[in-house]
Amino acid sequence: MVNEGELAFIPSAAAEGAHYHRNRIAITEASLDETSLDLGWVDLVQCHENLDAVPAAQILFREDGIRELAIEQRQHIGRAWVEGHSVQLEDVGPGAKLCIRAQSRALQSLGDGLFRLRNGPYMRRFLDGYYPMRVALKIDYPGQRLRLVGQTPESQEGFSVDRTSNAVQVDATFEGRLITCFDFCDRDDETCGGMAPACVTPVTP
Repeated sequence: MVNEGELAFIPSAAAEGAHYHRNRIAITEASLDETSLDLGWVDLVQCHENLDAVPAAQILFREDGIRELAIEQRQHIGRAWVEGHSVQLEDVGPGAKLCIRAQSRALQSLGDGLFRLRNGPYMRRFLDGYYPMRVALKIDYPGQRLRLVGQTPESQEGFSVDRTSNAVQVDATFEGRLITCFDFCDRDDETCGGMAPACVTPVTP
């Protein structure tokens, strides 16, 4: 049965050879500065491997959520270019790979020293439904400034999370639409640590 959008984690073997989406995100001091125009913006390096072989495709970002978008690397892709808040692809061959660099407005200040890094939705969608894919996230953050206090989804088979004092690594294999949230507290704010709002993952047909 073809997945119609509901998030379902799957064993890693079930995503063997599927679209592999790697992200490296860096939260900087400027990302956290309430007086800076860089508030909420994080550094992003994103690579797509095992792209589906198609005549044309696009990688689309939220219009007000991306800036300084640039193509870093491409393999087995006839043509690739940045167009507004998207990357357009033509003649995508088997084993194609694309890497981009940008700044993403993915970090939100929730007040009382609480910050949320929200990413997604990640999905591999065709006309008749959603198919297996793998997503890896490496999140670097200033550990002397922030501490990780929450995550969505919870760790489980198909969604593994490794934490250190200044980084988080995620490996996810799934079908449907995946949205991730990681919540951080400012170490200097003693009021931080209360109940955070839900990380909503709506399903759109």
